[in-house]
Amino acid sequence: MKRTILAAATLAIASFANLAHAADYMSQNERIKGRSYSPAVVTEGGRIVWLAGESATTDLQGKDIKGDMEAQTRTVFALIEQTLKRAGGSMKDIVSLTAYMTDPRNGPTYSKIRGEQFPDKNYPASAQITISNLAVPGMLIEIHAIAVINDKCSKPQPCIPPGN
Repeated sequence: MKRTILAAATLAIASFANLAHAADYMSQNERIKGRSYSPAVVTEGGRIVWLAGESATTDLQGKDIKGDMEAQTRTVFALIEQTLKRAGGSMKDIVSLTAYMTDPRNGPTYSKIRGEQFPDKNYPASAQITISNLAVPGMLIEIHAIAVINDKCSKPQPCIPPGN
């Protein structure tokens, strides 16, 4: 009996957590239309998760991906997703991303993959910074993220004033 109640409670909490993704995403203006970021994301309450910068020179199967921007970016997003799941959240909870990359010509690849991570088009606020080097030779990108889990803002209950 106790196991059944515990299993039902765990399932209910997990179901609620998947539905509770919320934030108010400021709409894109003409200057940034079609790019995979929001000019601002407004949250109220919730649990803030500050993720460490994530980078990779091997993919999740252990294959060497030094010098491969696409593979590194996809792996980094997968690692970020794993960390968020451990914290009780998901990619939908990300409100801000900062990407550090060693070559500005890799920006379009990063932007494309970043856009794929948010299919509902609720993009985090983002910054993209070019630097001369990262910690390990062959490393091309490091991404830092901030997430807010279960905040109060959403389309039904917006935090951004109308018309903004």
